[in-house]
Amino acid sequence: MIEAMYTPIITVYGIPNCDSVKQARSWLTGHGLAYEFHDFRKQGVPIAQLPGWLAAAGWELLLNRKGTTWRKLGEATRLAVMDAPSAAALMLAQPSVIKRPVVVWPNGQLSVGFDAAVFAARAAA
Repeated sequence: MIEAMYTPIITVYGIPNCDSVKQARSWLTGHGLAYEFHDFRKQGVPIAQLPGWLAAAGWELLLNRKGTTWRKLGEATRLAVMDAPSAAALMLAQPSVIKRPVVVWPNGQLSVGFDAAVFAARAAA
């Protein structure tokens, strides 16, 4: 009996109209790399994976403090984000505060944001 071979795939998490997500998807397509796209707005934040992302990247990197969503939050809400649990709660409630894209590579590594050099290194790993 021949078993189907599993090909690990790249998963890109984000919002389709985000410029960084567009750049990342374009880079992957341009380099002939297959990927799955997970839309935070339609599919939500993957609750089971968020703790791993926070551990791998750190809540400070994962939390996008430069984005429109962060700036629109009330001061009390922004000041309440002081650690991984409070950041995770905000990310689940407001997925747009997550820096995008979050990419899970076939070897399990994580990258946050788009950087062509990082993508090239992770794709080669």
